[in-house]
Amino acid sequence: MNTLKKFLTFACCAILLSSCVSSKKFHEIEASHKSCMDENAVLKGKNLEYSTRINEQTAQLDKLKKQNSALLSDSVKTGAKLRDIASKYQDLTVSYDSLLSNNASLMKGNKFETQKLITELENTKETLQKKEDALKKLESDLNGKMANLNDLQTKLDEKQLRLNELESILQKKDSVVKALKNKVSEALLGYENKGLTVMQKNGKVYVSMDESLLFASGKYEVTAKGIDALKKLAKVLETNIDINIMVEGHTDNVPYKGTDQLLDNWDLSAKRSTSVIRILLSNSGINPERITSAGRSQYCPVDNANTPEARAKNRRTEIILSPKLDELLKIIESN
Repeated sequence: MNTLKKFLTFACCAILLSSCVSSKKFHEIEASHKSCMDENAVLKGKNLEYSTRINEQTAQLDKLKKQNSALLSDSVKTGAKLRDIASKYQDLTVSYDSLLSNNASLMKGNKFETQKLITELENTKETLQKKEDALKKLESDLNGKMANLNDLQTKLDEKQLRLNELESILQKKDSVVKALKNKVSEALLGYENKGLTVMQKNGKVYVSMDESLLFASGKYEVTAKGIDALKKLAKVLETNIDINIMVEGHTDNVPYKGTDQLLDNWDLSAKRSTSVIRILLSNSGINPERITSAGRSQYCPVDNANTPEARAKNRRTEIILSPKLDELLKIIESN
């Protein structure tokens, strides 16, 4: 057994040494990998930006709600003061009328007492005028605050409406993704756990097909069994026109022996992706504008272990289905 392991190790080393690419090709691969990483970073940045803007809208809505609550509280206090002043004004009016009556009686009496009453009457009138002026100012302030409160309430209603729209679109997207996952699972029921898996994550549906289901080793022509599975999937996709389709080809980390048509794992993964897309398009009415092709080579493994089992998992084609978010983007941009 040890002799066999040494022989296999020697053979692998010989294959690796014989398939080494030139420095130029290595840099090309490295540049392509960087491009993929940059694109991934941009997409992550956009996702963070959209999440941040939604959080900012929510925070602004909470702030407006607090301002609204404060204004309502202030209006209640102002209303109480207004009623208190009105009551005092009424009392002063009664007192004023009483003084007028007394003054008429006393005018016939002592001149000194009459003058005293006149002075008191003037003071009362002055106090009454001040109270009346204060009452008018309070009424003006209250009207201004009510107008400001109405304006804030309008803005709050607009923000709440936009937030409701966002939540509605997100809920709709989640329900669409869930329904799509169920439809795909039903259509491909006979293939699940036989080289095919269907799962929902990050708001998308992932249909992963092992190499053994679609291709012969090192080939990019789709097998008869793979064509049958893709035809069934195509029937589901053509009826869900608001779903974008990304087809990604993946290889393991064993360098591909180049031919005239395929030079390396990049070429193999890209050719496998386009082969799958051609099967989908030729067996359905899917609009080609909905489909994106990507060759990921060996750089997005699902299992990083350097074992035959891990490499078999990594040799796959993933069909990623995601709902269009045009409505959500329009609402976010309008804010």
